[in-house]
Amino acid sequence: MTSHHHLPAHEVVLLLETDIAKGLTSNEAATRLARFGPNLLPKFRRHGPLIRFLFQFHHPLIYVLLAATVVTLLLGEWVDAGVIFGVVFVNAIVGFIQESRAEAALDALASMMTTEAKVRRDGRTVRIPSEEIVPGDVVLLESGDKVPADLRLTRVRELRVDESALTGESLPVEKVDHVLPSETVVSDRKNMAFSGTFVTYGQGTGVVVSTGVETELGRIHQLMGETTQLETPLTQKLASFSKALTVAILGLAALTFLLGLWRGQEAKEIFMAAVALAVGAIPEGLPAAVTITLAIGVSRMAKRNAIIRKLPAVETLGSTTVICSDKTGTLTKNEMTVQALWVGLRSFEVEGAGYEPVGAIREERSDQSLPLPPAVIDLLTAGALCNDAQHVEREGWWTIIGDPTEGALLVAARKAGLDPSQLNELRPRLDAIPFESERQFMATLHRASASEAEESERPVIYLKGAVEKLIPLCDRMVDVDGAERPFDPSTVLEQVERFASRGLRVLAFARKAMPAAASLTEQDVKGGLTLLGLQAMIDPPRPEAVAAVRACQQAGIAVKMITGDHAITARAIAAQIGLDGRKDQERDALVAMTGQELAATPQERLPEAAERTAVFARVSPEQKLRLVEALQARSHVVAMTGDGVNDAPALKQANIGVAMGRGGTEVAKEAADMVLTDDNFASIEAAVEEGRCVFDNLTKFIVWTLPTNMGEGFVLLAAIALGTVLPILPVQILWINMTTAVALGLMLAFEPKEPGIMTRPPRDPNQPILTGVLIERIFMVSFLMLAGAYGVFLWELDRTESIMAARTAGVNVFVMVELFYLFNCRSLEHSMFYVGVFSNPWIWVGVTAMTVLQLLLTYAPFMNRLFHTVPIDGTAWALVLAVALIGYAVVEVETWLRKQWKKRSRVGRPTSG
Repeated sequence: MTSHHHLPAHEVVLLLETDIAKGLTSNEAATRLARFGPNLLPKFRRHGPLIRFLFQFHHPLIYVLLAATVVTLLLGEWVDAGVIFGVVFVNAIVGFIQESRAEAALDALASMMTTEAKVRRDGRTVRIPSEEIVPGDVVLLESGDKVPADLRLTRVRELRVDESALTGESLPVEKVDHVLPSETVVSDRKNMAFSGTFVTYGQGTGVVVSTGVETELGRIHQLMGETTQLETPLTQKLASFSKALTVAILGLAALTFLLGLWRGQEAKEIFMAAVALAVGAIPEGLPAAVTITLAIGVSRMAKRNAIIRKLPAVETLGSTTVICSDKTGTLTKNEMTVQALWVGLRSFEVEGAGYEPVGAIREERSDQSLPLPPAVIDLLTAGALCNDAQHVEREGWWTIIGDPTEGALLVAARKAGLDPSQLNELRPRLDAIPFESERQFMATLHRASASEAEESERPVIYLKGAVEKLIPLCDRMVDVDGAERPFDPSTVLEQVERFASRGLRVLAFARKAMPAAASLTEQDVKGGLTLLGLQAMIDPPRPEAVAAVRACQQAGIAVKMITGDHAITARAIAAQIGLDGRKDQERDALVAMTGQELAATPQERLPEAAERTAVFARVSPEQKLRLVEALQARSHVVAMTGDGVNDAPALKQANIGVAMGRGGTEVAKEAADMVLTDDNFASIEAAVEEGRCVFDNLTKFIVWTLPTNMGEGFVLLAAIALGTVLPILPVQILWINMTTAVALGLMLAFEPKEPGIMTRPPRDPNQPILTGVLIERIFMVSFLMLAGAYGVFLWELDRTESIMAARTAGVNVFVMVELFYLFNCRSLEHSMFYVGVFSNPWIWVGVTAMTVLQLLLTYAPFMNRLFHTVPIDGTAWALVLAVALIGYAVVEVETWLRKQWKKRSRVGRPTSG
């Protein structure tokens, strides 16, 4: 892609062999369309639906379950095989749907360019579809247009373009047509208009220099196509866990087979026993539990204004260690707001943020709401009249039509009780000098209101503009009571510096009484003006974002601002929202690393710089990607929030992308894993909280289900080692695994958040799902099940001499131990009384359902035939329940002892100093 910003306009015209006055001929445009192709973003080659569906089965745990399906088919258990495969199939469908929605991101980018444009062809001005635009076309721009391609501007008239979606710049960029230095970065190329941006004010003419994939928007499209989508911590851990589980199951089955052969048992019988052991050791309910637990998390998040597009994203937020947030529209409201006034040597604070006209105006460091002095009213009146924007309410939302800066002035006037439309009726505009970059001010001439009889209804000129331009034109100023007095320009400039240090953009306002006149010339405003004062504004931080950032920091999550805006503004916003990062000790201010500094930083030093710095300004899309990748290189789980086109590649690269639903572009939404429907950064905190809860509940399920699978395996292994009959049959194993997983285990997915969930640090991304402590508990419960089930089986076999009664008792031992152990697993570090016995009513629903199912298994004749069970008496039940209670008590005692040991370790730990 060739740059054209450093070339004079006439050279660009010559290079592209076009004519500014007439444009291209129709024949030449058709030739170039055939040569360069349509002005569209190409679709990247993707796998077809069938291949993408088959990829859903490409997972170690799924391989184990598919093997279990084959095994149960070989055993002749058609129903059980169908159930296992059904679980796998449903999971594949869910994954396929989620992935299909994610792949729509590139299509959304392409659709951004389907619009019309006004061009010169054959000497006439015509409108054509943007896809027919070719290099060399002469495009005419006006307010409200979407720029159809990358243009080198040849003529501008007060042209301002909203590039926030592309560069992150919060204010519309004022365009120029003169030559810029070759090293000028994209965000500062003011003589270019970029594809996909919007004209907010003025007119302009430009020559198309790039179309389709060659545009800046097309480059971002390529970045998205080249970005690798990472696995989430949950999928990574489950993959690792599944591989280890697969090896363990196959190893145990092989050991069983070899042990049987060594004992001289028949090979076929031993082989089928080994297969039964493998079936028992497979946690068939795990994939369903993962999907349902995540789905419940999705439902909870939707109620808190966070829409999840990819299920594992629920858990990823819970593991997030760094949030990289765009500034404009994410941490801030993307609504310029006047925050301070300076009139007659006195400062006034303007409360409220955004376009809603709510907030008081009071003198600085004063808590009293006194009537506003006349000079303040005059200043706000000047801002409302010397203004081309509109402040309107639509469907309960206030918005601005026109320039955001002018909109901020209208909002400030309304906060003082002034109605801009009434002001314009009282003082109708007679003439105006529009804002231009050379002048740096705007002036309007107004008829005086009838109430101003003392001025003989002389017209009044109001001006607004850059302070350095207006001060030389003024020879006096108003004091706070409205009287005119001489002024010292240095005093004004000192106040401007104080505002600028806070990241505020400052505009000066002046007026001049005119003789009766109906027109306005530049000569009229060359001097003799009276300075009314200053209005200082900024795109303010969302109040809820401040609290959300604080909550994230308390939860051990670093928050970093990555923006295309200026460093001073970024630093000011970062200080207001409480970001924590590397500081400039001399100024006691956060260090803001700029895009130029990032570009000069060697790749090997970037991860450390990204770790230590909290504010990044004037950053390009490629640099956002570099920063995300640098943090990932430091083993961080990175969440990237954003709402613009420029955020899309980083959203896709991040471990989780979070887009804004109301103010965000479709591109950002489609690239993201999660969309916030209220554009509220505070919803991030809620999402993190829910994510941690989801991971907790998944861990609880795994810790609850694995002892059963291991216990079943150990029982079968013990029977083969001892040369006895199998205490439980393969069909009974499947009954235990499937019914308990659904009726009992899935109830853990509904567990509420435990107290203090947002005061603990994020999980170490490298930490496995199961810690050493939890593995110890799993083995302990597994051996309790082995001892209890095998012991009851032998005792019942000796008492009744019925192998079927003994097996029925053994099955009930497994189920009842699981049922009581479920209450242990409601909290892995506390008793169930800590989280509340009835805080999860679904637990009791599951316990009741499982009890009914076990009674049916034991006493219903049709169940007896299907599962080879028989009714058992009260003595057997008493023993079964005793074993279950002992298991519950042992785990509770172990949990209590571990807590006491932790407390003593903390008390006995030596303190530094």
